[in-house]
Amino acid sequence: MPPEPMLATLTPSPQLKAGWAAEPKWDGFRALLSVDAGQVVLRSRRGTEMLPAFPEIRAGARQLPDATALDGELVVWDAAGRLAFEQLQLRLHRRGAGATRVAEEWPAHFVAFDVLRLSGTDTTSWPYRRRRAALESVFAARQLSAPWVLCPSTTDPDRVREWLTWASVGMEGVVFKRLDGVYEPSVRRWQKYKILETSEAIVGAVTGSLTAPSSLLLGRYDDDGRLQYTGRTTTLARAASGVVAGLLVPGRRGHPWTGWSFSAGWGSRKTLNATLVEPELVVEVAIDVARDASGRWRHPARWHRARPDLSSGDVPRWTSPPQ
Repeated sequence: MPPEPMLATLTPSPQLKAGWAAEPKWDGFRALLSVDAGQVVLRSRRGTEMLPAFPEIRAGARQLPDATALDGELVVWDAAGRLAFEQLQLRLHRRGAGATRVAEEWPAHFVAFDVLRLSGTDTTSWPYRRRRAALESVFAARQLSAPWVLCPSTTDPDRVREWLTWASVGMEGVVFKRLDGVYEPSVRRWQKYKILETSEAIVGAVTGSLTAPSSLLLGRYDDDGRLQYTGRTTTLARAASGVVAGLLVPGRRGHPWTGWSFSAGWGSRKTLNATLVEPELVVEVAIDVARDASGRWRHPARWHRARPDLSSGDVPRWTSPPQ
């Protein structure tokens, strides 16, 4: 069995430091894979066995040397070369013939970025540069092909800056790893920089109360004049909650979200207890690049500031992703 995954902490800086390497941060599922005497284990970061949902990974394991464990990311690409996280999410629930059918339409790939065991040798005590060289050697010697993909790695700051322009295809940012760092299960020694942008949205509802809102449910108008739900914020700090409370107007009859329900989180069946407000207040929030198939923000937005100086007409229009 593979060990627990090594983890990363957020860093506010995209700069690649001396003595460190960088890898793209993929919008997929973190996964650890091991192959032992024909037995294949594909485990999520939380320890869930995922192999029944991804038969192409089981079949592809024949390409790997025995007694080997890899760390990587499960991803799905669409026909245009964008990362399709929602299709990957949907695949988790398929089994048997259903999993085989959807694998043909939305094949998954395992983007390998670390080797934890190689032909029976535990490599976690090796420095990153040595583990990386071993991983590249496996790909070259075995001529690995789909579903295996070798994650890029660089010590060139210019290459990192180039990767940070890949947001349009769903790349989330970069991960930084010390060249002399060993692999430490469950330890947050790596660093990750996530691509964020600030943008405006309209407050259409809140959780909590109107006098002490806890989070904001945000929307944008589409080209037909309909207010579309685009996501919600993280929990507001007390000061931000106080600012917003003084700017909210209770929702009136005919609110565009009347009768709507809102999910408590990505993939959750729970719904939020939301209070509608008049869609008048514009706020600025920090968002990352992850979107679902409808174009909604998949991760909660972070409060930046209220923009009572702006009207709904100043907010970017809702746009669905290209099909």
